[in-house]
Amino acid sequence: MKLTFIGADHEVTGSMHLLETSDTKILIDCGMEQGRNIYVNADLPVSYKEIDYLLLTHAHIDHSGMIPFAYLQGFNGTILTTNASMDLDRIMLLDSAHIQEMQAEYENRKGKRAGRDEVKPAYTVEDAQKALELFRPVAYNERVELSDTVAVRFIDAGHLLGSASIEIWLKDTDGQGGTVEKKIVFSGDIGNTDKPLIRDPQYITEADYVVMESTYGNRSHETDVDHLEDIRRIIQEALDRGGNIVIPAFAVGRTQELLYFIRLLKDQNLIHGHDGFPVYVDSPLAVEATHVFRENLMDCYDDETKEMIQKGINPIEFDNLVLSITTEESTAINFNPTPKIIIAAAGMCNAGRIRHHLKHNLWRSECSIVFAGYQAEGTLGRVLQDGIEKVRLFGEDIVVRAHIETMKDMSSHADQEGLLKWAQAYGRISGRFFLVHGEDEGMAALSASIRENTGNEVDCPYSGSVFDLAAGEWLNVAEPIFIKKDDEISVRNSEHNNELQAAMDQLQAVVDRTKQGANADKLKLARAILKLAEKYGFAF
Repeated sequence: MKLTFIGADHEVTGSMHLLETSDTKILIDCGMEQGRNIYVNADLPVSYKEIDYLLLTHAHIDHSGMIPFAYLQGFNGTILTTNASMDLDRIMLLDSAHIQEMQAEYENRKGKRAGRDEVKPAYTVEDAQKALELFRPVAYNERVELSDTVAVRFIDAGHLLGSASIEIWLKDTDGQGGTVEKKIVFSGDIGNTDKPLIRDPQYITEADYVVMESTYGNRSHETDVDHLEDIRRIIQEALDRGGNIVIPAFAVGRTQELLYFIRLLKDQNLIHGHDGFPVYVDSPLAVEATHVFRENLMDCYDDETKEMIQKGINPIEFDNLVLSITTEESTAINFNPTPKIIIAAAGMCNAGRIRHHLKHNLWRSECSIVFAGYQAEGTLGRVLQDGIEKVRLFGEDIVVRAHIETMKDMSSHADQEGLLKWAQAYGRISGRFFLVHGEDEGMAALSASIRENTGNEVDCPYSGSVFDLAAGEWLNVAEPIFIKKDDEISVRNSEHNNELQAAMDQLQAVVDRTKQGANADKLKLARAILKLAEKYGFAF
């Protein structure tokens, strides 16, 4: 009966932990690392073929993004998660697989000319489709017996549609002819309270061990924030200046919350002088996720949202909402002079269509860039929040003249007080808390707070650490291993390749649109492309 820490240990992405009994091996989450990567993750100590179950706390890629890779490595067990998480991951994993394929295709086009070996994607769309066949939905609050030694129950964590904390009951031999029983809880990502659409996090009151996230372990949300008034002011001021409002937003969760607030503004006529202002959701993934939210998953919604739906009101739909899917539709947004709201992924501006919208709007003083979520260290979103005066996008220096706004405390994560309240619900436990999914400072602050306020023992293990749950002792206390500089350079190169690929896609869209126009425009564009090619050493 042991627990091995693999991913999101002293980091905020790449969540993965291995739980073992005498007859069952379970992965809790199988996430992809995103953004800044500080520490080396330990290898999984068993083969993926040996894993019997994968328990998924929620659909975000930093918790689910490596599931197709696990399948490719031989995992053929059962993936248990809530109905809503399963529906969201059907779109998110296929989208992630498409990105993997595009990146590999781009690398291979370059590599073939240079004589390099073929690069294979981490996984393909076909791998993701086959991995999705392993998903099995479970209802909230339903106890499921996985084996003679393991039972589980999913409890609403209030972080995202379908998100869950997972209770796990373990029973195993003690090595002396008897049995030992323990209960461990994996928090998943714990939600903030009073969020639109979904319920508040539910509290669990009993456990021997708790594996708990600590993302906002050293931060407090402001309690007197009026999100509706914040977004009303930002929109009103930008539209009055004749500018656009560009909102980087995670495709799943934050986008739908923003649509909820904008619908309220429109319904209550709170934006003056700009009737019918258009709102663009420029992300195929966000569009599909919005459809999932529209499917009225009543077991996830809060009472206010249920009441709207029962009255026939769609809480995230309104007039002049434009859902952009194709590259051509995305490109056309920035050629439309009408002041507008543009919501696009990715939420931290590290990839995706949002970078094109930033290029077209950052330099314009009449525009506003609005951050409505956490911006991790090392991301473009964070440096913009911190007041950088110039950024480089698609090989071009862009001066930052737009108004940089941050909607306070829209985070879907509980703050230190919320995390502490969630921890205090357990009272004094027989085992200990393990803090994961946080940066060093947040983990240190939260661990001190839990010790002081509950009297419980708290550890912050590094990847590779192993704990014996039956004996209550460490089998291995791993030391941190820092990422080498060469590896960091490789990650940055990959990010720049993504940026270049996105630029090429946009150029292709411009070429396709110009083909339908005047001959003079075609000639002008052709000469510009040839001049660019000559600049980089390609003469035709």
